[in-house]
Amino acid sequence: MTTTQQPYGEDNFGFSTEQVHAGEIIDGDFGARITPIYLTAGFVFDSFDHAQARFAGEDGGLVYTRYANPTNTAVEAKLTALERGADSLLVSSGQAAITVALLGILQSGDHFLSTPSLYEGSKTLFRENFARLGIEVEFVDDPHDLAEWRRRVRPNTRAIYGETIPNPKNDLIDIELIGRFAREEGLPFVIDSTASTPYLIRPIEHGAHIVVHSASKFLSGHGASLAGVVVDGGTFDWSLYPAKFPQFSTPIGGPGSPTLVEKFGRTAYLEYTRTNIAGRFGPVLSPLNAFLLQQGLETLSLRVERHCRNALAVASWLEAQPEVSSVDYPGLSSNPSHALAVRYYPRGTGSVFGFTLRGGVDAARILIDSVELFSRMSHMGDVRSLILHPASTSHAHLTAEQRDALGIGPGLVRLSIGIEDEVDLLADLEAAFAALRLSQQAFAVGAWSPCAVGVLGELRV
Repeated sequence: MTTTQQPYGEDNFGFSTEQVHAGEIIDGDFGARITPIYLTAGFVFDSFDHAQARFAGEDGGLVYTRYANPTNTAVEAKLTALERGADSLLVSSGQAAITVALLGILQSGDHFLSTPSLYEGSKTLFRENFARLGIEVEFVDDPHDLAEWRRRVRPNTRAIYGETIPNPKNDLIDIELIGRFAREEGLPFVIDSTASTPYLIRPIEHGAHIVVHSASKFLSGHGASLAGVVVDGGTFDWSLYPAKFPQFSTPIGGPGSPTLVEKFGRTAYLEYTRTNIAGRFGPVLSPLNAFLLQQGLETLSLRVERHCRNALAVASWLEAQPEVSSVDYPGLSSNPSHALAVRYYPRGTGSVFGFTLRGGVDAARILIDSVELFSRMSHMGDVRSLILHPASTSHAHLTAEQRDALGIGPGLVRLSIGIEDEVDLLADLEAAFAALRLSQQAFAVGAWSPCAVGVLGELRV
């Protein structure tokens, strides 16, 4: 383990050991055991020549926190170790991570392919914001159909994108299948692993080249701050495709100077993305938020194990309720993605999923308004259990037809299961379903009235 100012190396300990120790830097002046929070915008140079050398990248020292900071660097090293990557870059949010990860590859005129089931914020980013930059996204209809993937590849296709556990439908993709396709086509495969975390799966080991996370979620775990990370697997050989990706094979300082690939080897992509994309656009993560992320990472395996155990219990309970028509949790043997879950996620399939009520939006409204332990929030991956109605919130900007095509029906409720006691979560849901049944009985006998509504509140008394 690290006991000096030298950062942690690639010792390949067990996951729980690495989540505590990887990336640590023990303060040399005072011996602080925890990596300090370096709240500084810049760093002092010893002299004119020292500053010149720093800006020329000759001594590898720090210049400005927008590009690197000791606190952030320590957390990046921890995440690199946990994902078994080559290097990592912290940014200000998960959305920033997705943006800079892809802009490190794509430019105006480029096209990329994506799996169809994604976080809706990513889809909006691709369809609207990326379109304004001249970058086109195309969503495949069936991510398991290699013929369709091949048919959609164009001369200007430059990347593949997907999610490990799509939110909120949990319709899993075959990562190795898509990874092989990406390798055959000479395209980098970028995957969002927010809902799974490296504790459940390391996508780089299954053919992905670049992993992104909204670290605001499970990695931090406490809902206290925003953060995002890009992890470079170092497994894509950019030098083989200079025409596709000229940014990595163009001399850095003009003719005669080295290219990024020549200077940085397998981390050329991450260096370019750090300096030319994140460094210039500026979505820097505060060292304070990096520290909070560091604290969360130290208990990641403990939390995710509990998240998954609780989620399976809740999903199993929901599946048995007559008011529920379907539960989108691949940990259930009845789920269409269960075979992929067994193959890729032996430790569990996360804790964010949807279930659909037969009573539609009216049933969803009563159920959501009747819970007490669950928080009504749009966040996920929190230690607290959360509940949301996607059709009226995260997907409200879509037409009803578009929502139906995505499986986001009026009765769909999304849960993010926390680490509370299982018995308390089930009791909260039982009381909410009791309120729902009472309301349905009142409707059935024509007794729905302000008095009947008032009875619902008495169920908790």
